[in-house]
Amino acid sequence: MASERPPSPAPNEPRPIKRLEESLVNRIAAGEIIQRPASALKELIENCLDAGSTQIKVTIKEGGLKLLQIADNGCGIRKSDLPILCERFTTSKLSSFQDLQSLATYGFRGEALASISHVSHLSVTTKTKDEPCAWKACYADGALVAPKPGLTPDPKPCAGNDGTTITAEDLFYNTPTRLAALRSSSDEYARILDVVTKYAVHNPNVSFTCKKQGFASPDVSTPSASSVQSNIKLLYGASIARELLHVTASSEARKKRERLKGKGKARAEDEDPEWEAEAYATSANYQGKKMVLLLFINHRLVDSTRIKRAIEAIYSPVLPKGSSPFIYLSLVISPQHIDVNVHPTKREVHFINEEQIVDDIANAIQDEVVKSGGQSRTFEYQTVLTGGGMISVSGGVNRRESSKRKAGEVDEDGDEVMEDADTPSGSRPGTPVSSLMQRPKKPLPQHKVRTSAADRTLDSMFAPSAPVPSTSRSTLVENDSSSSSSNKVKNRGAVGEMIQESQTTLVSIKELRDDVVKKRHGGFGEIVEKHTFVGVVDLPQSLSLIQHSTKLYLVNYGSLAEEMFYQLALRQFGNFSRIKLEPPPPIRHLIKLAVDAQGDKVMESGMTPEEVVNTITKLIVERAELLDEYFSIKVNEKTGELESLPSLLKEYTPNLDRLPQFLMRLGPEVNWTDEKGCFETLLREVAYFHRPGPIESFLDVESPDDKEGDDKVAKWQVEHLLFPSMRKYLSPPKRFLEKDVVQVADLPDLYRIFERC
Repeated sequence: MASERPPSPAPNEPRPIKRLEESLVNRIAAGEIIQRPASALKELIENCLDAGSTQIKVTIKEGGLKLLQIADNGCGIRKSDLPILCERFTTSKLSSFQDLQSLATYGFRGEALASISHVSHLSVTTKTKDEPCAWKACYADGALVAPKPGLTPDPKPCAGNDGTTITAEDLFYNTPTRLAALRSSSDEYARILDVVTKYAVHNPNVSFTCKKQGFASPDVSTPSASSVQSNIKLLYGASIARELLHVTASSEARKKRERLKGKGKARAEDEDPEWEAEAYATSANYQGKKMVLLLFINHRLVDSTRIKRAIEAIYSPVLPKGSSPFIYLSLVISPQHIDVNVHPTKREVHFINEEQIVDDIANAIQDEVVKSGGQSRTFEYQTVLTGGGMISVSGGVNRRESSKRKAGEVDEDGDEVMEDADTPSGSRPGTPVSSLMQRPKKPLPQHKVRTSAADRTLDSMFAPSAPVPSTSRSTLVENDSSSSSSNKVKNRGAVGEMIQESQTTLVSIKELRDDVVKKRHGGFGEIVEKHTFVGVVDLPQSLSLIQHSTKLYLVNYGSLAEEMFYQLALRQFGNFSRIKLEPPPPIRHLIKLAVDAQGDKVMESGMTPEEVVNTITKLIVERAELLDEYFSIKVNEKTGELESLPSLLKEYTPNLDRLPQFLMRLGPEVNWTDEKGCFETLLREVAYFHRPGPIESFLDVESPDDKEGDDKVAKWQVEHLLFPSMRKYLSPPKRFLEKDVVQVADLPDLYRIFERC
């Protein structure tokens, strides 16, 4: 029952005024300043820059909601300041209201750390250059707290480098409404990367690193002692960097123009602030889908609707509809002419003569854009030549330097240079033959994929032979039509035809097939479809290496093959090929072998081994009709002999030494009481029977020569049968990523390692 609303006071009776509790006041204030993980990180980055850091490392987990950690190498915090570090309105950057007029730091109110401590579990590890060790302190609601029960809340000595590491865990744990309002961890992480990227561009002398916890490679990484233009190229791409125009403007430049025009007027000092602006803006050749504006005023990342509209007015006449530019703008104004205390998040600022300054900056950008637009414009169109690439055409004729090679010489790419007499009309003398049709740009070595899934080796055409397991001799019979008997299972070679899905009216089978489609993981599915097999690493543990693009993965092919066989069994339900066993072995004898191998484990069921054998044998014989009709497992009800088994893949024969274990598991591992559960568990057992890998043999130990031959056959089947079949049939679910697939190498990362060496 919903709680009743408290009665309202009489209309003419005023409500009582109460003083809010301090904890409630602090939590409300924290919600204004720390709106999401990205806003918390912005405050922490600015603290790092105020501390004189040259290296800032950010570590994120679940979009910053589970973990947000930032480490710097700045000046650190004194131990004596740690008790009041997270109290509201405590700061080292401001002492009086008049200091706002000469403010040269990012922070000044002393609310950021206090706000974070009210909505997260906050810990600070810091060390100054003069102290022999680092100090770690934990905070909650602005006050020191004990890191563990039974300990005092005082800062504890610990190991650490010079600088400060701030860790905020479980952000918004005590404000469930705010936590529910955030979109997703991936969206929050994208916002965090946007903040780090923008500050990295504006602070080229500081090294920035941002990565997810548990990942080796960072998503943002910049060197120190760089430049704004270099960082734009590194973080936003070469296509933007190529079109950047450098623009400068200042109050001095405007005064000079006015003096030259004779329009200079005497102005009071406070009405004419000193300012400088530097911008990197793209030319008319760059056409982005969305406007990117990096605006820093007095080195603080801010928003300005006025400046944004002025820039849009510049580019709207020169860019096609729907296209937008890239702009980096840094504006520095004397502190006494700017008001930074406008918004709790400091995203907005006001300054004197804002309209005039924005107009001057917009005019400077417009002049550069117009100048660059008058030189050339670049367009792209598709060549009519077969196999041709994209050709750039300039407004003027863009002639390259003529080649000075003689006819018959070979250029650096190994192409023969044509003679002048054979040069087609419109081409230059000395042009390579293969260069007449412009080829696409070659990838960098660290991004070049040197393998192809379509490659085929010579040994794939010749399957090695090995002795047939002595459990039984078998002949492969397709769809109950008997073929000529043979003493061995014959591999019939690669079959290019796809295995078609059988028709069924059973709702349970249709639901199981739909589950396979729904659970498919897109990213891993693409890896399986387009992988290149590298080799078997460990045959007993079913481990192998595969390559996709520039990444190398270690996979448990036993688990992948078992899932593929389950999906193949589901695909062919009721229409299997058969493995005919001649002579047919008695199922009771096979089940007894498996039960005896279990030893004392059988006694845990409360039955004797003989009773277990009789129960499983009776169960299989009673359901012989179902097993034969749907699964091609034919059991003679009179003699109790196993006459055939299902074959899931025509080119692949399971190890028949698994047969005793397979029959024994049909008893306890199959859900015989529910239709859908019965079909699913039975198909799983059939897939487990077909799974490659080591098994517990119930026969005599084989000789070393036989083992070597079996290993050779197993490796051939893994490379040339199982993995090609996985490309065609396997729809891998996400659960494989937890323990069966591990990325072990990435070519770009290896290049970075060798470059350092």
